[in-house]
Amino acid sequence: MAKEAVREDKSKVRNMGIVAHIDAGKTTTTERILFYSGKIYKMGEVHEGNTEMDWMDQERERGITITSAATVCFWKGCRINLIDTPGHVDFTAEVERSLRVLDGAIGVFDGVAGVEPQSETVWHQADRYHVPRLAFVNKMDRVGAGFFRAIEMMKEKLSGRFLPIQLPIGAESGFHGLVDLIEEKAYLWPKTGLGAEFEVAGIPEELAETVKTYRHGLIEALAELDDAATERYLSGGSFTTDELKVLLRKGVLKHGYVPVLCGSSLRNTGVQKLLDAVVDYLPSPMDAERFEVVSKEDGSRKVMNAVDPENGLQALAFKVQADQHVGKIIYLKIYSGVLKAGDQVYNVNKDRRERVHKILLMHANKKEEVPQAEFGDIVAVAGLKGTVTGETLTLKKSEWLLEPMVFPKPVISVSIEPKSKADEEKMMQVLALLSDEDPTFMVGFNKETGQTIISGMGELHLDILTTRMVREFKANINIGRPQVSYRETITAETRGRGRYQKEVAGRGQYGDVEVVIKPSPSVETVTVRSRVSSDVIPPSFVKSVEEGVRDSLRAGPLAGYEVIHVEAEIVGGSYSQTDSTDVAYRIASSMAVDECFRRTKAVLLEPVMAVEVVTPEEFLGEIIADLNSRRGRISAIGDFADGRQKVIKAEGPLAEMFGYATALRSLSQGRAVHSMQFSSYGRVPENIEKKILGVL
Repeated sequence: MAKEAVREDKSKVRNMGIVAHIDAGKTTTTERILFYSGKIYKMGEVHEGNTEMDWMDQERERGITITSAATVCFWKGCRINLIDTPGHVDFTAEVERSLRVLDGAIGVFDGVAGVEPQSETVWHQADRYHVPRLAFVNKMDRVGAGFFRAIEMMKEKLSGRFLPIQLPIGAESGFHGLVDLIEEKAYLWPKTGLGAEFEVAGIPEELAETVKTYRHGLIEALAELDDAATERYLSGGSFTTDELKVLLRKGVLKHGYVPVLCGSSLRNTGVQKLLDAVVDYLPSPMDAERFEVVSKEDGSRKVMNAVDPENGLQALAFKVQADQHVGKIIYLKIYSGVLKAGDQVYNVNKDRRERVHKILLMHANKKEEVPQAEFGDIVAVAGLKGTVTGETLTLKKSEWLLEPMVFPKPVISVSIEPKSKADEEKMMQVLALLSDEDPTFMVGFNKETGQTIISGMGELHLDILTTRMVREFKANINIGRPQVSYRETITAETRGRGRYQKEVAGRGQYGDVEVVIKPSPSVETVTVRSRVSSDVIPPSFVKSVEEGVRDSLRAGPLAGYEVIHVEAEIVGGSYSQTDSTDVAYRIASSMAVDECFRRTKAVLLEPVMAVEVVTPEEFLGEIIADLNSRRGRISAIGDFADGRQKVIKAEGPLAEMFGYATALRSLSQGRAVHSMQFSSYGRVPENIEKKILGVL
């Protein structure tokens, strides 16, 4: 009985997020959701800097979302745990960790631009975690908006089966409502007011044939999901509204169907129907009650059930946030079991225990303390000082880990230093806090120059982090110029051998390793595998050899940058029954890799960015010439979705793209816009490589 009670309760919960390209209207849509659900009583506007979810000073000043913000609201008896995510590519880690724990998502698309570059990125991130989605075509009131064109772009560029369940009434400035294809009703909003009141009416006569065509196509697609439905459809039978909703929900949860809705969040049109769709079609925790865990001992996997009391607590830390009042806050998704304030939890990754002092429900930066959380809940906890993003928490000691998240590595760095010796300790404390918060923010130390180096995903990312250090944490620092995070690789296969034999404190140390390393463009980082038999190197030492090889490949021979696109094989060696040790094999492995480096040519690689520019045609020539001067390579030039502007797609090295936003504004009188994201690593031209390495 208790199990059934939990099941009934959790069926009324929706863990969902809003994802999109920057400026598609995510935060504006979130503000309307909170207003219509009664969570807030005054809608904020991004352009006025007073939105509820963009609570950081820099978010309000810049008009962008920087950090994902969580809140709770209620609609038609359902509790909606809602996360608003950033749209700028520099903050892709925020989207990644949000999608890892969400049961469903809304993809918001600009009705004029359609599918933009970051729209594709976040959609593919959601694919990776198998997150069911709705698509909301926003800004239908803007000049050039095209609902059907946006759907065609989705079908062309994104995964999923896109089914319009609404059609817009009116176009551009005349947009004022929508037709619900399942209910066969029109919903009309007044041109003025807050949009809380709307009229339900019959289908406009001019849309009758279009509605009939699209409704027929919708029913035909839904009938494929069920044998009984197929039979009824083929025999000419009809379906009730509730039956169609049940079929569509099944399609969304299990078959990759994506209902497409429309509206204008800024003009307060269509958001209530979007909330209805969240309740009707997105999954509850009960729909995702089975989850996979991985053994940290041997990598084996098994499936757990959230409602099985034998499983106990399984929680994933997916976000860390520094809070000036309660210290470090850890955001958790509870996959099974119950967590209570005061519980001592076991960190499976670190094999250590910590105590949860408080459990908090978050509303942006506001907090509500609660006594406990259970499976399906997304909460924040205070008191966990040693837990970071991606770690698994249980109550009992365990070997089972929830699947962690994988984040991209930084591509840009700057040097920072304290203004005085007295400021050094404060600077290091703040850096530790920020690196705990952000898995794509790295802190390093250059031994040659004595500088602290911080690395991130882009100029904006580092600008915001350093501004936070100064303004939010009061750190007195000097900031250097941006630097590119280069990589190194090799150009030919080579073989090397390392033999270490020494007596230390009266005991012999012996290790002997032979290694082959070869270039492998298909391998993203470095792979190491062993081909030696147990009579050459005993299995008990092979792990040490692999670790030694991998550690040696972390720094290349040219300038110490990380080595990528390389495969290493352990192909030979020897051992001593009396003197072989793990340490000796690690040293021998390093010697073998060093010999390989001496025998092959290494080259420098640089991050190459994918750039997309949308510009009026009159500036096309100057923008192309500027991209060419930056070593850019134009891959395509075409018409933008609105038919009035041109789109340039190009690739350019990050080293040449610093300050591009300012240059583009100057070239186009502020009328061109661009997006830029990491694409791949490419070889640095030889003359430029020599300059970087100080050879010229």
